[in-house]
Amino acid sequence: MSKDSAALLTVRDAAERLGVTPRTLKYYEERGLVSPTRSEGRYRLYDEEDLKRFARILRLRSLGFSLHGITEMLKRPLETVEGGHRFSTESLQQIRDAIAQQVDALDARIETMRRELREAQKLRAELSPDLDYLERRLAGENADTLLAQRRNAQAKAAPTATTGTPPTTPTGTTPAKRSGKSRAAATAMAKASTDKSS
Repeated sequence: MSKDSAALLTVRDAAERLGVTPRTLKYYEERGLVSPTRSEGRYRLYDEEDLKRFARILRLRSLGFSLHGITEMLKRPLETVEGGHRFSTESLQQIRDAIAQQVDALDARIETMRRELREAQKLRAELSPDLDYLERRLAGENADTLLAQRRNAQAKAAPTATTGTPPTTPTGTTPAKRSGKSRAAATAMAKASTDKSS
């Protein structure tokens, strides 16, 4: 339909025809769902095709579809079928693929944000004792006492900061293994002593 002046409606008249507020129409225009013509004075003007598009948007919104989903739906034509209009299987697949791509992109973004959150929480945990120390020093507490407290806190936290393996000795053996070797050595020495005395 050509947009002749007789067929064009102002935003107020179009909103009245559709049973919505002018702000609603402007909102969907701002989201890029509808592109009305403009008068020489830059006023929005809507034709019957615009009204049909608005009506379709409003119906899809009332059914709970998201604006992103509606945007993808509006890119594909409806097919005339008995009792109304429907999307073809090909169009449905295209809409599905487009929305799935958006969901995948959002999943990747969410994972990135979670990783950044974990890193931020770790850094905060590292900085908190430093801030606590400085605030207590500024409050007049003794530096040597505070430093001793930090050393004690670090000593207590050290075992839990490892991978869970028992602490090793300078020779690289664990305490359990070392004690086992000590017992074996003591048994051998006792046996040698018995052999000499017999």
